[in-house]
Amino acid sequence: MTQPFTQPRNVFHENGEVVIDGPNGTVISMTPEAALRTAGRLDEAALNELIDRATKIADRDPVWYHAENS
Repeated sequence: MTQPFTQPRNVFHENGEVVIDGPNGTVISMTPEAALRTAGRLDEAALNELIDRATKIADRDPVWYHAENS
């Protein structure tokens, strides 16, 4: 895998398209329908990763996790 980018991307709409201003000058253009479906997939994947991350922390140190989140 590549190194993940840590900064969110700029997004705008133009001429009936949704445009993502990507890293290193990359530009991605999508129809609004494709952009909405992609946004949903990004949302789901990000939430799943954050849940996995929290689970790993809780498994590693359950006393700390439960004390901090009580």
